[in-house]
Amino acid sequence: MKFKGILVFLLLLIVVLTVNYSQQPINLRVAWWGSQTRHNQTLEVIKLFEKRYPNIKITPEYTSWSEYWTKLNTQAAAGNLPDVIQHDYQYITEWVNRGLLLPLDDFVKDNVINLKDVATNYIRPGIVNGKLYGLNLGVNALGLVYDPELFKQAGVPLPKNDWTWEEFKGTVIQIKKKLGIYGVEGFTGQIECFKIWLIENGEWLYSQDGMSLGFSKDTFVKWWKMMLDIENAGAAPDVTVDVSRTGLGVEDQFIVKKKSAVSLAWSNQLIAISKAAGRPLKMVLFPRLDKKLKSGTYLKASMFFTIYSKTKYSKEAAMFIDFFTNSLEAHKIMKAERGVPISSRVQTFLKPYLDAPQKEAFAFVRLAEKEGSPTPPPDIPKHAEISNNVIAPIWEQIRYKKVGLEEAYDTLKKEAEKILKR
Repeated sequence: MKFKGILVFLLLLIVVLTVNYSQQPINLRVAWWGSQTRHNQTLEVIKLFEKRYPNIKITPEYTSWSEYWTKLNTQAAAGNLPDVIQHDYQYITEWVNRGLLLPLDDFVKDNVINLKDVATNYIRPGIVNGKLYGLNLGVNALGLVYDPELFKQAGVPLPKNDWTWEEFKGTVIQIKKKLGIYGVEGFTGQIECFKIWLIENGEWLYSQDGMSLGFSKDTFVKWWKMMLDIENAGAAPDVTVDVSRTGLGVEDQFIVKKKSAVSLAWSNQLIAISKAAGRPLKMVLFPRLDKKLKSGTYLKASMFFTIYSKTKYSKEAAMFIDFFTNSLEAHKIMKAERGVPISSRVQTFLKPYLDAPQKEAFAFVRLAEKEGSPTPPPDIPKHAEISNNVIAPIWEQIRYKKVGLEEAYDTLKKEAEKILKR
């Protein structure tokens, strides 16, 4: 009898301690980049999460893309990263190899992160070295946003999804001549555009073994001749304009202000751009080498949520990621701003709530899946270093006309392969 009383006491003590623990205040830091629209929506979702879990308070940390990685790398050096980090395809492998991110597999196994309504194809992009490190926040495709009204004013036919690069070049130059505005913005010198050109030419940035460049001098020179022709015609902002506008938000894009007819954008960005513009905008696939060939446009994980490897609150961080993935209330607020949601249940739920830009983004993703190319391999760990320290400076020299195209390729190949073979 005495033993039974002690056992009851211990059970009650465990219950009390568990209840007390569950009520302990927890401060979770969550970081993301994006437009003002994304900031506002995410803050609303955070309020919903805090309402469901009153003991968890979120400290939001958000900036524009241009400031985001500088800030995070400073925090990483100080060992002071946020608990939940919005991450990108080009950096996630590098961060895993630096030991900065926590695997999510155990949280999925224990159903803290519920993925029963998510197709394997949508989970796969966040797997690095055989483990899940990032949960895909949405499916995206890179395309071109255009303003139908400006095309009409210029008397230029609307772009079709099977248009060629020659047609693209002629269209943007014609718009410049007719309206005196840019034909296209945000395009020249963008490595993501170059990737699509490489896919269409049957090449890639790097060789399969990751020890050398994967594209030829001829492919490189043809691309840059076309880019310079467009820029020299005044149909795209020159390098001085682009440099002066670094870090500006969606609201400052030329297409928003009717100073450009076309703009580079991921499908999810159409929503914020349309809202900032306050008028109907459309999306079209990337041009093709030939109408009989596929566009190089491909599906991509828009971004991930990851967990800092040294967080004190890994379970709570996983709970936040699950909420962001599966909460119908949360998605009613976000409406696919980060891309088409990965949960089939959420996709079905959202259909009645989508407005015109969201419907356009969903339709574009389906089109890219049907008529585009297979998703290329993720960026290799050294890509960020090569992109920032080799590719970007050389491409800037090309645009400033300080180096010829063949010489630029030779230098790029030499400097990139020095890093790859290091």
